[in-house]
Amino acid sequence: MTSCVICPRRCAIDRAHRQGYCKAPWEPVVANVTVHMWEEPLISGGRGSGTVFFAGCNLGCVFCQNHEISQSAAGKVMAAPELADIFVKLEVEGVHNINLVTPGHFAGQIAEAIALAKGRGVKVPFVYNSNGYDAVPSLKLLDGLVDIYMPDLKYFDDAYGRRYSNVPDYFTVASKALPEMFRQVGRPVIRNGVLKKGLLIRHLVMPGLREDSLAVLDWIKANVPSATVNVMSQYRPAHRAWEYKEIDRRPTAFEYQSVMDYSSKLGLRSAT
Repeated sequence: MTSCVICPRRCAIDRAHRQGYCKAPWEPVVANVTVHMWEEPLISGGRGSGTVFFAGCNLGCVFCQNHEISQSAAGKVMAAPELADIFVKLEVEGVHNINLVTPGHFAGQIAEAIALAKGRGVKVPFVYNSNGYDAVPSLKLLDGLVDIYMPDLKYFDDAYGRRYSNVPDYFTVASKALPEMFRQVGRPVIRNGVLKKGLLIRHLVMPGLREDSLAVLDWIKANVPSATVNVMSQYRPAHRAWEYKEIDRRPTAFEYQSVMDYSSKLGLRSAT
C-alpha cells in the first residue's frame, strides 16, 4: 500500500495518502453495480452478468467511452468484506457470473474479496474484465480465484498505445499478461451457451488501424489460439478523440469486416 506496484506503471506511491496514475485510493472504489444484459452472449446468457464497475484506470485512452468512471475515483470505497457482500447478493439475484470491470489497480484487494465470497459459498464464475495492461505478479494473486479472463488486446504496435492510451508499452505488457491468464484458466468450458471458464479476448477495430488489428489476430493465433475472440465494431469518437483527426470517425464497413474475415480465416473461435 505504501509503495504501489500493483499495475505495470509501478507508480511506487502511498495510495493511502496520494493518487497514482489510476487516481484511486488503496481500497476498491465501486462506481456502479448492475445486472448487465448486453455483454457477449457467452457472458450475459439469459439471466445477465452481475457487473461491478470499478472507478479509476491505469490507462488514459483518449477515446474512452466510460471516461466519467475511468478518469476519476468517484464511487463508494469498499473494503474486501463489503465487496464480498456484493458478490453474494449478485449471486442471489441469479446472475450467470460476477463481472469485475477495470479491476487491475485493485487486484490484491479483489483477490481477497473473491476468496471471502467463495468461502461463503458463492459458486458462479468470476470474470476479470480488464484493459489487458496487467502485471503478471498481480495476475498470479488471482490464480484459482478467477474463472474467466476477459481482457482487451487493443494494439499490436506500442506506438499506438503511446499515442491513444498514454502508456509506453501496452503490447509489450499485454503480450505477457494474456498467456498468464490462459495458463490459469485454460481452454474454454461452455455449458448451455454460457462460458464457465476460459480466456475471452476483446479487440476493438479502430479507424485507420486495420493492419494493426490483423497483427493482433496473428499474435493471438500464434500465442493463445484456443482463446475465444470478440472482434468489436463499437468504436465511436468519444472523450477526446476529436483532438486526433485520424480517429475522429467510426471505422468503415470494410475496415471492420476485413478484420472479422481475417479472424475467421485464421480459425479463431468467435465470441458472437
